[in-house]
Amino acid sequence: MDSPLAEALGGRSAAALRKALDMETVGDLLRHLPRKYQLVNDLGSMDPRELREGTYVTVVAEVERATHQRRPRRGGRGLLDITTMQISVGSLDLGVTFFNQAWRHLQMPRGTRAMFAGKLEKFQGRWVLGSPQARKIRAEGSAGDDDDEESLKLPPVTPIYPATRNVQTWDLLAAVRQTLEVFDDPLDPVPEEIRRRHGLVDLGRALRDIHLPATLEDTKPAMRRLTWDEALALQLVLQGEKLAASDRPAPASPRIEDGLAAAFDARLPFALTAGQRKVGADLAEALAGSRPLNRLLQGDVGSGKTVVALRAMLQVVDAGRQTVLLAPTEVLAAQHARSLRAMLGPLGRAGEPAALFADDGEAEPVELETSDQATRIVLLTGSLSAKERRAALLDVQSGAAGIVVGTHAVIQEGVGFADLGLVVVDEQHRFGVRQRDELRSRTGDTAPHLLVMTATPIPRTVALTLYGDLDVSVLDELPAGRQPIETRAIPGGRPKWLARVWERVREEVDAGHQAYVVCPRIGGDEPAVTGASGATGYGDEAADGPEDPEGAEEERRPPLGVLEVGELLAAGPLAGLRVEILHGRLPSEEKDDVMRRFSAGEIDVLVATTVVEVGVDVANATAMVVLDAERFGVSQLHQLRGRVGRGSSPASCFLVTDLPSDGAAMARLERIAEIHDGFAMADLDLELRSEGDVLGTEQAGRVSTLRFLSVRRHGEEIAEAREVALTVLEQDPGLTRHPRLNGLVRAVVGDEGAQFLDRL
Repeated sequence: MDSPLAEALGGRSAAALRKALDMETVGDLLRHLPRKYQLVNDLGSMDPRELREGTYVTVVAEVERATHQRRPRRGGRGLLDITTMQISVGSLDLGVTFFNQAWRHLQMPRGTRAMFAGKLEKFQGRWVLGSPQARKIRAEGSAGDDDDEESLKLPPVTPIYPATRNVQTWDLLAAVRQTLEVFDDPLDPVPEEIRRRHGLVDLGRALRDIHLPATLEDTKPAMRRLTWDEALALQLVLQGEKLAASDRPAPASPRIEDGLAAAFDARLPFALTAGQRKVGADLAEALAGSRPLNRLLQGDVGSGKTVVALRAMLQVVDAGRQTVLLAPTEVLAAQHARSLRAMLGPLGRAGEPAALFADDGEAEPVELETSDQATRIVLLTGSLSAKERRAALLDVQSGAAGIVVGTHAVIQEGVGFADLGLVVVDEQHRFGVRQRDELRSRTGDTAPHLLVMTATPIPRTVALTLYGDLDVSVLDELPAGRQPIETRAIPGGRPKWLARVWERVREEVDAGHQAYVVCPRIGGDEPAVTGASGATGYGDEAADGPEDPEGAEEERRPPLGVLEVGELLAAGPLAGLRVEILHGRLPSEEKDDVMRRFSAGEIDVLVATTVVEVGVDVANATAMVVLDAERFGVSQLHQLRGRVGRGSSPASCFLVTDLPSDGAAMARLERIAEIHDGFAMADLDLELRSEGDVLGTEQAGRVSTLRFLSVRRHGEEIAEAREVALTVLEQDPGLTRHPRLNGLVRAVVGDEGAQFLDRL
């Protein structure tokens, strides 16, 4: 599998595959699997998902009509040969035009079956193949002739590969055929005992049946084997990382009876839920030991994860160590710092004059007898001034700061901790395995405990795959008094409906509440973002991207921006209300001031980008309007909706789109509006988009690094592979006795992804 492609195909063909598809080895070619199969005697039909402009497709079709004509070229310089065909793929007709290929109409008259490839385009209301290429299909048993040397002899079950303009499906089929003829079956990396126990065919058989199956049924065990290989490789990496993280001891931080944690519990104005108490007890027990805590805490929006995390952080501070809370954006980091200070009150203001932090409702300031009864919270972000950064770093490095809140700047070089005992990562989907590993490696001979949180509940199979290096705790109940958020999808072309939305916002403000209006972009000259969430690094204007093609039609207006919408609302339907804007390009001090005033009730309506997507907690906000809602992903809309309804008052969310009420975008928004349970929302999110970059820094994209494995469809394989990986690594941590498994890991996830195994 590691042999160079040139050994099988020759230098010229190997070079073409390397340039077009980045293939270097035989394994690269044989793991480039067909995206579908075509029965050569059955034209079948086009998958509706393929009918998107710009999609490069390969089809087996029949020529319905072929005409040839010559026209003068522009400027009168000679004649232009034009061959026009109408081809049919099942019930779909496609137009195909060849220029200066006069022989095409003779080679492929009406009734000819051929394989066509090209880019789907719309021309005068009809589907056509742009820049087409074609090969006539040779009849079964035909030997061909000199005039037909480019015709194809296809197998009964023909694989259709992901291809490019320069390397077509038929080129890949020829390369695979030649490679399988030249090379013997590879040595199987999975031990025979494991294959037998889990009913897996051997690798050589799987590769032959996936590329050249005798029947469609033969592809099923072949695909199961290749999917299982990928699941096993990923689990070996993730479980290897889990073992590596446990090699170094963690700083034991047992709970003490009369410390900050106990004082905080005594101050709580509400009762913890049963789930919060259970997860809190589990965390307290783990933090007391020297085995590093590596845990994912997941719970729906508003389930109280921050309180659970803060109780764990205070336990570590009580032990004389530091904690860090890492957030994906500066707005969220600042919000966390404010929230922690508000929750802790005087307990979080060590070193400040007592008169500065008298509790609300108390006549006199609270005096603290000793420093053990308080800690200091320090905010550390990339936009601090040089003076502020020096002061913050001094507090962090000296140990004066017990709790450090920051963005990814905290894990950059130059930030040192006196004694880091616990790292808490908020919104885990923004941080991949590599960032988790970097966080755990910042403290030399010891490894800080690690708690990562997400407000987007994750199905079990996803957690086993994306977060296989972590244990999982779940908060599955909301605090008492919380009510479901009434959500409605508002279609385009209904101005009266939109007017009613703004009336509802006014009604909420008149009742003493506040509202958010969310737009997909800042506005002005700033371009719209249509990429995956997190595509701007740790910015705020990223969206998961629309799952339906309507969101990308060129004739649509640009997405709405905060700058324009804020001005229009303040002068129009929300005139007289205190309307402010918030986006990621505002200076840090201004962003912090806007959020502080909104939290204090000094702003009625906040018009914002997705800077308010996570972590923003204003209990008085009871209404949210998301404009151009179809441009946001499922999980993002769920997160945004979770910014309201955080108090005891009923809340509403309006998902507004200008697209037709009978389109796919509206159908998706209506499904979102109907779902209130976070786990059901997570299933919908996974249904509509791919799993993301499992081992990298990005876990919310539309392009998956998984070739075969789907965490949505292959739960059984993932669970089986996880158990096998655990067993194998317990007996052979570095896979030194299983070199072929080591090779499988590197073939599936690459050398960089396999680096975790190298440390075992």
